[in-house]
Amino acid sequence: MDLSFSAEHESFRCEVLSFLESHRDQAPRPGGPSALMWQKLLIANGYAARSIPTEYGGYGASPDILKSRIIAEEFARAQVSPGLGGQGISMLVPTLLEVGSEEQKRSIIGPTLRGEMVWCQGYSEPGAGSDLANLRTKGELVGDHWVVNGQKIWTSTAHLADWCFCLVRTEPDAPKHQGISFLLFSMKTPGIEIRPLIDMTEGHSFNEVFFTDVQVPAGQIVGKRGDGWKVANAILRHERGSLADPNTMLSRLGALTEMMKTETVDGRRAIDDPLFRDRFMRIEAKVMAMRCNDLRLLSAAVNGHSPGLAGLVVKLQGTELRHELERLAIDVMGEMGLLYGDGTPYLRDRGSWQWNYMFFLGLIIGGGTSQIQKNIISERGLGMPREPKLATA
Repeated sequence: MDLSFSAEHESFRCEVLSFLESHRDQAPRPGGPSALMWQKLLIANGYAARSIPTEYGGYGASPDILKSRIIAEEFARAQVSPGLGGQGISMLVPTLLEVGSEEQKRSIIGPTLRGEMVWCQGYSEPGAGSDLANLRTKGELVGDHWVVNGQKIWTSTAHLADWCFCLVRTEPDAPKHQGISFLLFSMKTPGIEIRPLIDMTEGHSFNEVFFTDVQVPAGQIVGKRGDGWKVANAILRHERGSLADPNTMLSRLGALTEMMKTETVDGRRAIDDPLFRDRFMRIEAKVMAMRCNDLRLLSAAVNGHSPGLAGLVVKLQGTELRHELERLAIDVMGEMGLLYGDGTPYLRDRGSWQWNYMFFLGLIIGGGTSQIQKNIISERGLGMPREPKLATA
């Protein structure tokens, strides 16, 4: 098996490296250049939205999994922002490309890619988290508008979002998986109330969202009425992949490597400590395995195949591995790893290691708990028998 790159791809790698060398000072950083300007530059040069058609706001290149891999690798190694992400870009855009109408593709994808239209996801509800199809938020078609009433919870960035993609029950008499529709609406629509939920990072990223007679134009539906579960499953595939990006993992691994070369334990570098080095090598091997698995996912996407088991393991492995990586960094810092929040000159890297440690501990639950993911892998990926259900009287 020849795993070397062709001359064409090596030449492309040189192009990427040249871009990074020339433009890295324009990449966003705290107090630095705008993330929106950086995103526009990346799209113009084909380093973001690379294979999305130009008529929808992308660069318009033909899909090439090796070029995509080279871009991801070199941006990660350079620890330079690969551009904007989030629920709109990572989840809604590829879903609209699959099942959206032509008008939706032309009016939504471009502004979303450029960061001009920020999205949140209205999925989970009290009593309908892991069992999402049990949702109760309802939409009734009255004239030319859907009238939406109900509640969503754990709605990430709802307080910052311009628009929401939301699951609502529009067919109350249909079986629960068949009576759901997928609506799009502005978060400025009257009748929407947002209440903050403070998570264990002590930050505000989650929210409760309440809908009271929210009127949504009838045409702002993706797919057919009652077919929202099909759209939701497309979104969930993209969500679980975006929660465990191996390229971000590679970038964090590089930052951890540099930290272990400078932090000391009993007078010697942390990377020279056999226990820390052993933990690091185990993590490095897992990151390499994730990156290889990501090539399977890219290949399946380009060829129109289902990724199968390769896609099912991403969220479980990725979130748990990321938490393991951040935990090693905190241990390497010793007593400095216990610091949290602002106000101390001894905080390393603006506290990003501690924040990510707490965040990914929560993300092991968010987006589908590890226990749920293991059930999915065993039943759908490995063909094991489904868990028996108790008989009802």
